[in-house]
Amino acid sequence: MGVSTPDISIPDDLLPHDGRFGCGPSKVRPDAVDMLIGSAPHFLGTSHRQATVRFKVSELRNGLAELFSLPDGYEILLGNGGTTAFWDAATFCLIDERSQHLDFGEFSSKFAKAAAAAPHIGTPEIISTDPGHHPLAVPMAGIDAYCLTHNETSTGVAMSIERPHGADDGSLVLVDATSAAGGLRFDPSELDVYYFAPQKCLASDGGLWIAACSPAAIERIERIAAGDRWVPSFLDLGIALENSRKDQTYNTPALTTLFLATEQVQWILDNGGLEFAAGRCDRSAATIYGWADAHEHATPFVAEEEMRSHVVATIDFDDDTDAAAVAAVLRDNGILDTEPYRKLGRNQLRVALFPAIDPEDVAALTRCIDFVIEQLS
Repeated sequence: MGVSTPDISIPDDLLPHDGRFGCGPSKVRPDAVDMLIGSAPHFLGTSHRQATVRFKVSELRNGLAELFSLPDGYEILLGNGGTTAFWDAATFCLIDERSQHLDFGEFSSKFAKAAAAAPHIGTPEIISTDPGHHPLAVPMAGIDAYCLTHNETSTGVAMSIERPHGADDGSLVLVDATSAAGGLRFDPSELDVYYFAPQKCLASDGGLWIAACSPAAIERIERIAAGDRWVPSFLDLGIALENSRKDQTYNTPALTTLFLATEQVQWILDNGGLEFAAGRCDRSAATIYGWADAHEHATPFVAEEEMRSHVVATIDFDDDTDAAAVAAVLRDNGILDTEPYRKLGRNQLRVALFPAIDPEDVAALTRCIDFVIEQLS
């Protein structure tokens, strides 16, 4: 039998306006849902090969290029399957012979495992650190793809993105930005592929991967596609490139995902672009880390401030506080998905700070946690 949740009612004046703090799927803005409902009769249930949906794909691709301030020649590709599918696609279509991977959490480890299992490329170089930190890329001869993670969703560790100085000419920098894209600042000239799924900072559903690709990455995709390497069609980035240039996906996409991602990108652009979105995340991060630093029972899991994510906060609690009980009480009061990443196994709360989440709601969350801890003691 499961452990019962303490019967604690949080006063209404403490509750956040919106209680969704999940790290994926994220909070979807109500305005975007209203826009979807209004557009449903002529958008949902229509062919993705026709103008209505292709225009939406074009709007998303162009909006992301503007949001990221992509240099000339960079292109937005998209396809079905999410980031997990993209890791497999990258092992076929972006790693030429050998890759290097930075492993500092559950999700950064998965691409490394995919590359290690692929029989057509060499054994990858994997550089690991314990959760709560991140390693740095090390230039090595023979490495043609450096695989970084902008934000490790499982642990709340973020890293700045820079090309490894001294890497072989022609090597690519591939960046997993699934929980970072649209919420963290970066310089696109420092990378060749910035790939992500839209169910986090882009406040949409899952099932889609999106990738901003440099001319060098496009050249490699086209070269591998023209060669004799066998690639499953679903994972063929050459096919994805061809379809993306037509503002469509190879397979039928989830139209709701496309629509909501486009609405979020436009909302961010209308309010000032990436600086606006990152600024909201900065304010939320300052609130929750400042609260935890000053707390009697809580502390930020990530000790080094420069590594603390501004889109996913992980907060540890001492032995006097049962974080699982706190999360359960919060859930009973409509404050959702503050539980830690299951495999990390810490006495911890994990809180999304994505742009769609109001920084004032993050402040309200901290007050609710304080109330619950007091009631539990």
